[in-house]
Amino acid sequence: MGYKKYYTNKIIWYLITLVIAVVLNFILPRLMPGDPVSAIAARAVDGMTDSTAIQAVYEDYAEKFGVNLPMSTQFLIFIKNALRGDFGVSFSQYPRTVGNIIASSVWWTVCLQLPAILLGWILGNVLGAVSAYKKGIFDKGILPVFLFMSNVPAFGMATVLLYVFSLKLGLAPSSGGYGFDLIPSASITFFRSVLAHYQLPFWSVVLITVGGQAIGMRSMSIYELNADYVKYSRFMGIKDRKIVGYVFRNAMLPQITGLAMSIGTMIGGALVAEIIFSYPGLGTTLLAAVKGRDYPLISACTLIITIMVLLANLFVELIYGVIDPRIKAAQQD
Repeated sequence: MGYKKYYTNKIIWYLITLVIAVVLNFILPRLMPGDPVSAIAARAVDGMTDSTAIQAVYEDYAEKFGVNLPMSTQFLIFIKNALRGDFGVSFSQYPRTVGNIIASSVWWTVCLQLPAILLGWILGNVLGAVSAYKKGIFDKGILPVFLFMSNVPAFGMATVLLYVFSLKLGLAPSSGGYGFDLIPSASITFFRSVLAHYQLPFWSVVLITVGGQAIGMRSMSIYELNADYVKYSRFMGIKDRKIVGYVFRNAMLPQITGLAMSIGTMIGGALVAEIIFSYPGLGTTLLAAVKGRDYPLISACTLIITIMVLLANLFVELIYGVIDPRIKAAQQD
């Protein structure tokens, strides 16, 4: 019964958060100054001189995009369509649909960010744990180097890698997701080109992830190694290997939260790396949508980010109920 109450409360609060996020996700982009429909209509009436015809074209586009309706009506239509996965037509890339744009961009971001975040998280936690337990060269030599790199801004790390390994050494392409002379296909040539363009964005994310994860793991490990239960366990003659297992299991709990947050925000976090390397992911798409005041595309991108963050945090909360002995004890009481 205790676990049922714990899980029910968590799910209810996250559902409330989702509702508030969806409302803000709809309203905030529409508070931006400017009228994107005017820009689309202006391209359509280029060369026309009849003011009546120009006004008719504008009204036609306003009706087509639904911006002439009351805000409350627009919101209800937005919710109805979003539940079906339909986010309408893009303003900035008309007549492409928002779903088509996201489908062509999201997998580039996921395939770039997810492996980079996982590798950086694993390397950082291993380095932090070893630095806390073994010390020596790991604590005084390797860790400070990665800590320094993690404090370099994302755009700075990307720029340095671009300058050194692309412009100076010529080891990797400087921009794009694949060669500009290629058409996406299942060929070996296209795969090699994608892999070559993948290297620099991938390592720019990994290098700025390792240091932060390592220092967090090191601090938590040192705290746990000095805890009373460790001293008592050693006094009781329990093997050091088993004690270390409990220490690092407890130290991993905050790191799991950090991993979930990183995965949840990976689409937004890809923005800098994708812009620097002109990588065709969702981060670049979101920036273009903001510049073009593309309400449907902005709403769709931010809604995806919001849902990913909420799901990642909810997953961590549910997992904590199983792996954290303090929560287990609280539920049993």
